[in-house]
Amino acid sequence: QVQLVESGGGLVQPGGSLRLSCAASGSIFSIAAMGWYRQFPGKQREYVAVAPSVGTTNYANSVKGRFTISRDNAKNTVYLQMNNLKPEDTAVYYCMVATAVGGPYWGKGTLVTVSS
Repeated sequence: QVQLVESGGGLVQPGGSLRLSCAASGSIFSIAAMGWYRQFPGKQREYVAVAPSVGTTNYANSVKGRFTISRDNAKNTVYLQMNNLKPEDTAVYYCMVATAVGGPYWGKGTLVTVSS
């Protein structure tokens, strides 16, 4: 099994920044990709950003230029730096990990609220 623990969510004013972290542990043999998704109230979970182990990172159009995904492979950790946050970024953010033999695995989510 793979366990994911997210941290870094909270309340921030519009234009502010937050950094989310997600540490993976457990039966991790070969991580294929790590990423972030988010879910708005009453909506389905949507893609935010993914950092594959091979290839380039990808972002949803709504966050390009404002969010940056990065990985620390030695720590099996993925980060999401979120700048210039907008009220419409308010959502529960979920970490995702896919391995060569299984997944995707999901964290429990961390709430990001952008409000003045």
